Amino acid sequence: MPLAVGALGVVFGDIGTSPLYSLQTVFSLDHNAVEPTPADVYGVISLVFWVVTIIVTAKYVLLVMRADNDGEGGILALVALLRGRLRGRKKLVAVATILGIIGAGLFYGDSVITPAISVMSAFEGLDLVTPKAAEWVLPAAILVLTALFAVQRFGTSKVGRTFGPIMLVWFIVIAVLGVPHILDHPEILAAISPHHALFFAAERPLIAFIAMGAIVLCITGAEALYADMGHFGAGPIRLSWFAVVFPCLILNYFGQGAMILGDPATSASPFFHLAPEWARVPLVLLATAATVIASQSVISGAFSVSRQASRLRLLPRLNVRHTSKEESGQIYIASINWILFVGVLVLIAVFQSSERLATAYGLAVTGTLLLTTVLFLFTARFLWHWPAWKMLPVTILIGGVELVIFAANVTKIASGGWIPLLIAGIVIVVMLTWQVGWRARAQARAALEGPLDDFVQEIRTAKLNRVPGVAVFPHPDRETTPLALRDNLEFNNALHEKVIIVSIVNDTVPHVRHVDRVSVHDLGYDDDGIVHVSYRVGFNDSQDIPKALTWALGKSPELEFNPDEARYFLSILRVTASEQSKLPRFGRRLFLWLASNEASRTNVFHLPPERTVVMGAETLV
Repeated sequence: MPLAVGALGVVFGDIGTSPLYSLQTVFSLDHNAVEPTPADVYGVISLVFWVVTIIVTAKYVLLVMRADNDGEGGILALVALLRGRLRGRKKLVAVATILGIIGAGLFYGDSVITPAISVMSAFEGLDLVTPKAAEWVLPAAILVLTALFAVQRFGTSKVGRTFGPIMLVWFIVIAVLGVPHILDHPEILAAISPHHALFFAAERPLIAFIAMGAIVLCITGAEALYADMGHFGAGPIRLSWFAVVFPCLILNYFGQGAMILGDPATSASPFFHLAPEWARVPLVLLATAATVIASQSVISGAFSVSRQASRLRLLPRLNVRHTSKEESGQIYIASINWILFVGVLVLIAVFQSSERLATAYGLAVTGTLLLTTVLFLFTARFLWHWPAWKMLPVTILIGGVELVIFAANVTKIASGGWIPLLIAGIVIVVMLTWQVGWRARAQARAALEGPLDDFVQEIRTAKLNRVPGVAVFPHPDRETTPLALRDNLEFNNALHEKVIIVSIVNDTVPHVRHVDRVSVHDLGYDDDGIVHVSYRVGFNDSQDIPKALTWALGKSPELEFNPDEARYFLSILRVTASEQSKLPRFGRRLFLWLASNEASRTNVFHLPPERTVVMGAETLV
């Protein structure tokens, strides 16, 4: 139960605050496309109910959350799952990776837009109290968002414990606001029948198509729900959805529809008109708190996606700080946090209202939804071996609805939809550039290092001085020789009594059990004092090399020592641009900049700085 309440605060903030602006946006479309007439109201409310039911309940909560990667969710977790299980099918893995990169790029666009539109929409409710409040909307939104991004470093666990009870109150309040209006106009409940949505689409196809471009705002946060699964687990998220979130959202949307039936003029700001005048200021304050929490869900999701991308070698190494001892999925990444913050401030300065931002919102959401569906279908077909009869309903019902919503939002590219496309494009270029550059650097490094077995044979036959102590060399693999080991030997003409080469092996799963993490490799000789240790981690596990040594103690004669006396030698390869590179000139410059700003491996590997030596070389990429 505590996790379910915490999930309300971190996972459901975005979709939970969508009633603030969803129907308002639908009924304020250009040229009064959707009118507050009974036929349109029934059609819109029916569409809202079935879109939420099909995409959030059926797709995400019941189906996609089953496609977890050892408990971790999100579009890149799906990619990692497919890459791990379909190693022999390179073309399929390549397609899945590209789709995942595009989806991740769109998700970052969503992560920038959500905080801006959510917080601004809450403060805009003050217009119903006093028109003079309009000039305070932007400064207040900036102040609140600054505070939100500043507290991220304390972790989603503490944030969730604080936000969860507030969101519980929010969901109860929005349900209570809707019920009296439903009781006044119970006929609105007929909108549960899908025939109203179908008649609306059949009688006014163009208007219904335009409306679908705004109705997508009802399901913003669905992808964040999946991406945040690793923070709380599938069970608590499902419990929160069915017991609290879904029924409260539906009561509020139906309440707004019932109110518009009784008074069409309220369609200009239906959410805040639900409340009596005396309650509007408290409602604005509560809505502000709820929209801050809505922003939290996508920020947490962005942290999860960024770490997954880094472990999949789609982004450079990142400084990831774990903020909970119990949940490894609860993390903080300062660089991502402040990049998002700057992006949010720029959007607020450019668009200056939630209504204008709404035009930019839908494309990021629908694009990510569609790509997640495609990757889920890959998973169902190639991993779960679903037959065609089982695949077809999911493809037609869920994929068809999402395709229509996506097409409706494509029409908004010129009026703001280009924003998420621009953000996604930047992310895609960065990820693809890093992937190509990383491979080129790895190949150049391997050529410099030479085979490890040959090196061990050479030092065995040479007469070398052996100096006391334990030297640990973090190194990517078992095949080649650490550059720092070669340099140390050539410069000092001596070798430590114990030499331990440690490779961090990143598995395409979120977690590796501790008992399965360490393996010791025999290099062919029992008395040369050199041993190789592999330390397997998932993309949610810490890359802690001192801890790896602790787990490896006693597994061979070379691994009997005091870890506090070990010295660490890091190999650093400085890269410079080459005209023969596979990357264009701009790509080379971008890769070099990314490489120069990678997180320090001393920090990433948790090495003690006072016992760490950095040695390196230079190569072209």
